[in-house]
Amino acid sequence: MEVTAKMTDGANATASAKISQEDLAKKQEKIAKSVAKDAKVDGFRAGKVPMAVIMKRFGDKIKQDAEQEALQALLDEGVKAVGKETKNIVGEPQVSKFDRTDAGLDVEVKISFRPEVSVEGYEACIPEYATPKVTKKEIGERMEKLLEMAAPLQKIEEDRALQTGDTALFDFEGFIDGEPFEGGKAEKYLLDIGSNQFIPGFEEGMVGLKAGEERDVKVNFPEEYGAKHLAGKEAIFKVKLHEIQGKVIAKTPDEETLKRLLPGEENATAELLEQRIKEQIKNEKVSKLMNDELKPKFIDAVVEKLTFDLPENIVEQEIDMQFRNQWQNFTEEETEEFRANPDKVQEKRETFREEAVKSVKLTFIVDELAKVNEITVADQEVLQTLYYEAMQQGQDPKQYVEMYKNQGVLPAVKMALIEDKLFTKLFDKESKAK
Repeated sequence: MEVTAKMTDGANATASAKISQEDLAKKQEKIAKSVAKDAKVDGFRAGKVPMAVIMKRFGDKIKQDAEQEALQALLDEGVKAVGKETKNIVGEPQVSKFDRTDAGLDVEVKISFRPEVSVEGYEACIPEYATPKVTKKEIGERMEKLLEMAAPLQKIEEDRALQTGDTALFDFEGFIDGEPFEGGKAEKYLLDIGSNQFIPGFEEGMVGLKAGEERDVKVNFPEEYGAKHLAGKEAIFKVKLHEIQGKVIAKTPDEETLKRLLPGEENATAELLEQRIKEQIKNEKVSKLMNDELKPKFIDAVVEKLTFDLPENIVEQEIDMQFRNQWQNFTEEETEEFRANPDKVQEKRETFREEAVKSVKLTFIVDELAKVNEITVADQEVLQTLYYEAMQQGQDPKQYVEMYKNQGVLPAVKMALIEDKLFTKLFDKESKAK
């Protein structure tokens, strides 16, 4: 087999060959002998099945395997011929020509390689910015919220009625058509009035009650209520209010509150709490600035500044992915038109090319910048991130991680973490320089 290979640009190559029938026959014979060693055919002992029988029974598969072996040989020789290594191949090589002729096979394969990326001069793309300021008013407002969250509930001794914003301690039992229903009863239940935790009308129906009073509250379960046997039904809840509770919010944090808000701190002071609040607000502002302004500016600038050839098959994969993601947003008419007209599909695919090129280019730039800036993310960090996300969403962390593994998106999660670390370091570096 004589292989002709050439680089079409810095990241892509083509390799072609004419594979003779003689070469294919030799490969088929070798594969057939290997199959014969283990083949089980009635009437023949293992390893003694005649070649004619093997070819009759397994011939189509043997021919396919021989052609696949020839393609692999073409790929290996092509990579070597252009001075590259197999480990630098990215994506799946694409067979662009595969013609069966009387003489054998006439084939061509397109191969893409990881591009060589130079990020020299990227620092000039980092936008300048002034460190966000934090005002005393912002610190004070955040302090008030923290003190409100930390304030314990206390019984309100004042002789007054329940109102929105209070917390009610009460008993209740629900009835439908005069009969109690399962799950409709509780004692000494705490409910923030106005939180809308209960079905519509319930909390409003309690407003005006005084401690020790009872009342029937009439409500209607929503039509889309989760428990189907209750959905759309009218219910009466018999309610008895025990006490009204509220938060007495301190203007300044006491020692106990400081310990709760600054866990693990030996010297928990109001001054230290203010400092932590200031740092938190500043970090939030920097994060918002980075995501809303600095990161987009940097990406646009660095993608335009740095030039290198991209692996074509990776770009095509990205186009396909963006096209698939958009599919659900197409109208029924568009969908039918695409199915009936392949040219329309190709035309629509091309509308995603510019964004796909930018996305692929940025991926390689970020990868190189991460190496230059010694940014790494351990697998354990990926797991910790997913565990934290799972707990925030009330899901089982192990099942959550398993879902990501099954979807094959753990590398994407890792890349996102690397990107976050990288941009944080780049912009922090600029801040320190100012």
